[in-house]
Amino acid sequence: MNLEGKKIGFVFTGSFCTFKKTIEQIENLMKIKDIKITIIMSFNSYNLDSKFGKAEDFKNQLEELTGNSIIHTIPDAEPIGPKKMFDILIVAPCSGNTIAKLANDIIDTPATMAVKSHLRNDKPVVIAISTNNALSGAAENIRKVT
Repeated sequence: MNLEGKKIGFVFTGSFCTFKKTIEQIENLMKIKDIKITIIMSFNSYNLDSKFGKAEDFKNQLEELTGNSIIHTIPDAEPIGPKKMFDILIVAPCSGNTIAKLANDIIDTPATMAVKSHLRNDKPVVIAISTNNALSGAAENIRKVT
C-alpha cells in the first residue's frame, strides 16, 4: 500500500518496553510525502511512567513529531469511524491485554474504542503484537483477532 497522502491513526498500548522502537518507526513514516499521523493512546500508555520512560516525555515527543494532539479518551476516540478520520489504523505496540480485549469485544479504553470505531468503515487495521506470553496465555486471543 502506498502511504503517500494517507491519514494514519497510530494506537499505543501499554507495552512500554517497545515505545522507543515504535517511535523510531513513526519517525520513518513521517518522511513520507503528505502523510498525517494522529496518535491514540490507551489510558495506561498515556498516564503511566515506567522504567522505560516518563509518560509526559513520550506524549510531548509524539505530539511534536506528528504535529497533532493525542487522542486519549473514549469520547474522543469514538468519532474515528463516523468521521472517517483515518485510511488505516496501526496498533503498535499492541499489548496482550489489548489483544484480549479486542478478541472479546471489550471496549473500555481509547485504544479499543479506536479500533472498534475504525472497523465500522471496513478499513484496514494493522496489529503489531508485543506481548511476553504470546505462545501461552495470549495465543488464543491472537488467533481470534487474525
